[in-house]
Amino acid sequence: MNNRASNHPIDDATTPVPTGNGLAKSVARTTPKTIRWLVLGAIAGPVLFTLAWAILGELSPGYTAWGTRIEPYSPISQPISGLGLGPTAPFMNAAFVLSGLLLLVGVVNIFQSIREMGAFARGICTLLLALSPLGMIADGFFTLESILPHMVGFLLGCMTPVLSFVVSGLFLRRVKSFRRFGTWLLLGSPLTLALTVLYFLTFSPTIAGIQTGVAGLTERILVVEVFAWFVAMGALAFHRLS
Repeated sequence: MNNRASNHPIDDATTPVPTGNGLAKSVARTTPKTIRWLVLGAIAGPVLFTLAWAILGELSPGYTAWGTRIEPYSPISQPISGLGLGPTAPFMNAAFVLSGLLLLVGVVNIFQSIREMGAFARGICTLLLALSPLGMIADGFFTLESILPHMVGFLLGCMTPVLSFVVSGLFLRRVKSFRRFGTWLLLGSPLTLALTVLYFLTFSPTIAGIQTGVAGLTERILVVEVFAWFVAMGALAFHRLS
């Protein structure tokens, strides 16, 4: 009788892998060096976008939307997308597109680097999380005045994480070096949902509405919260590949 183990394929999630430092070194050896730097797109994209709306918000004298002049620009009451109109438009819309592309590159390469996950799991996580940067890119091409496609872009960017964080968190919990982060990411889903509900409760889709209230503030809190998870994911992926 042949006592040698048979070579049946085994699912990646149950295949024994090195642990601790051995795991990080093993992944680093089997991953192209460029991927280690490309995962930083998940950090660079959110940082660039945040700096863009923070700086341009201070510089904007206001803008014209649907034939109505809105001034001065207020980050408390007015949306980030308002910076995509008026004199700040070329810079803010470029930031939407470039930040989205950087984040997209980061997301793709984060999951390319996690070889402990099966191809199906990596593909699902990448696809779902990529919806957020794709929404950002869409908003860079369709400004606030193109309200329907712009709103679709916003929903892709900030609402899809309610689902993508749950799915990705469940898969990441199977990877030892991502287990704790995966658990926290599961909590990110209801937090994102709660902040989205808060935003829509304070949002009024009228010219008068965007000149008063706190919808600009609640939107920024939501955006920063969503981005924070991507930044943490990118930092963790970069660290484990170091």
